[in-house]
Amino acid sequence: MAAQRVAVIGAGPSGLTSIKACLEEGLEPTCFESSYDIGGLWKFKEKPEPGRANIYQSVVINSSKEMMSFSDFPPPAELPNNMHHSEIMIYLRLYAQAFNLTQHIHLQTTVISVRQRPDFAASGQWEVETEKTEASRQMHVFDAVIVCTGHFTQPHLPLTDFPGIESFQGRYFHSWDYRSAEGLEGKRVVVIGIGNSGGDIAVDISRVAEKVYLSTRSGAWVIGRVAPGGLPADIVRVSRMGNLIRKLFPSWTNKTLEKKLNAPFDHKLYGLQPKHAFFAQVPVVNDDLPARIISGRVQVKPNVKEFSGSSVIFTDGSIIDKVDVVVFATGYNYGFPFLPAALQAKCGYRLCLYKHIFHPTLTKPTLAVVGFIHGFGAINPLAEMQARWATRVFKGLITLPTDKIMMKEIEKDTAEMHQKHACSERYPLYVDYIPYQDSLAEQVGARPNIPWLFVTDPKLALQVFYGPATPYQYRLTGPGRWAGARQAILTQWDRVIQPFKTRVVPEPETKPSGTRTRDQTFVYPQHHYGFLMRCLAEQLCLQ
Repeated sequence: MAAQRVAVIGAGPSGLTSIKACLEEGLEPTCFESSYDIGGLWKFKEKPEPGRANIYQSVVINSSKEMMSFSDFPPPAELPNNMHHSEIMIYLRLYAQAFNLTQHIHLQTTVISVRQRPDFAASGQWEVETEKTEASRQMHVFDAVIVCTGHFTQPHLPLTDFPGIESFQGRYFHSWDYRSAEGLEGKRVVVIGIGNSGGDIAVDISRVAEKVYLSTRSGAWVIGRVAPGGLPADIVRVSRMGNLIRKLFPSWTNKTLEKKLNAPFDHKLYGLQPKHAFFAQVPVVNDDLPARIISGRVQVKPNVKEFSGSSVIFTDGSIIDKVDVVVFATGYNYGFPFLPAALQAKCGYRLCLYKHIFHPTLTKPTLAVVGFIHGFGAINPLAEMQARWATRVFKGLITLPTDKIMMKEIEKDTAEMHQKHACSERYPLYVDYIPYQDSLAEQVGARPNIPWLFVTDPKLALQVFYGPATPYQYRLTGPGRWAGARQAILTQWDRVIQPFKTRVVPEPETKPSGTRTRDQTFVYPQHHYGFLMRCLAEQLCLQ
């Protein structure tokens, strides 16, 4: 019997799109959210809430709004391209309202346990125990479960790796606890770790602190949100054409891109040069870090060797005295405490999940993990495609391979992932952004047919292949087809340009016939094939 009642655990972006996917397939979702509001990671909280994701006040999303949108819900044109967390919440609320998702969400309800029913081999059903208050626990029976709790809830604080920390005279805490630079005025601060949080926090604190020292063991590639010409970097660089070029010429693409990244500032000179190639690890997205380094407000240091009183000693022998605060931006542990231990087995550093979604040993594929993934792009489209695929598996419309075949694919996928990416316990979950979505969309029946588009709709085909790989492409055809997908693609540049129109620069006076100014030849990108070619040149790293 196909699944009917589905428990969705978590009401962040992955949970919201999973609710919607259930509704699209005629399933009955019930979402349990432990917090008092939707939004998950993007819901800012003045005080950290244990067991939940937390962000700091200054967080701005790394992906632009068109690239991080859900596939049938373009963001309002007036929203900025790279949104502050408060604006992401506006978008998520609009999404929930448009598709009537909130009526399926039970706030301030924590899932305590998820376990198979005694007759699971026949029914595939799960017992889900929830708690609203200490004295109010309930047991529910569901035909299927979707886990959407993410991987930024359990801070990793490796104090044993730092001798002398117990005698440190200053204050230390994990980046999970960081909210703003308030109270750090005039302090000497060491930030350990150069992921996106470490880079952001170092820059944020450096605006008020006496000095910030950013300690990194391995370095990182640093890219900005702004591409040449001022457009969002990801909407210019993430395309199907660019993906094809990287597939055909991986080594050349890496070397050329790294050379391009070193043009505005030499990573080696700035102490940031990593050993790994660019596409081996998600880069640090930070527009301000180079400026803070060149001004001396942030000083890059190697790994911390030990602490001694108020001093921090680094592996190169240098010492910083009178340190007031240490921020450990050392990543997160991951796990699902409410799930049986057998379902949390690992393959390498990653969970043993087929397509990063289904556990291969379950006799019935009625438990899916959605949004537990990393890629060179926004999480929302990845999670949405996972949810669309998983709900069709629940309904029996897609059949999974045998457990043996799934295990072989998991092992192969894991080996390839470790070969191509610099995986670790903190960052174990990498996928190739477009190929991964395409692989799921192929089974759903929603993968765009590019050759056919060039025959039937060349205007659209040019945007789909050469232009940004926006999520609307996965609503052009198949189950879940959206009639507005074509228009969303053809107008996406309008929504990119709209937030810039806060001061429109007047056109220069018309010059005599036979002369043209550069400004007079500019046409908005959605009507300009030449612009697509410039985007392609950017992807080729030739500009």
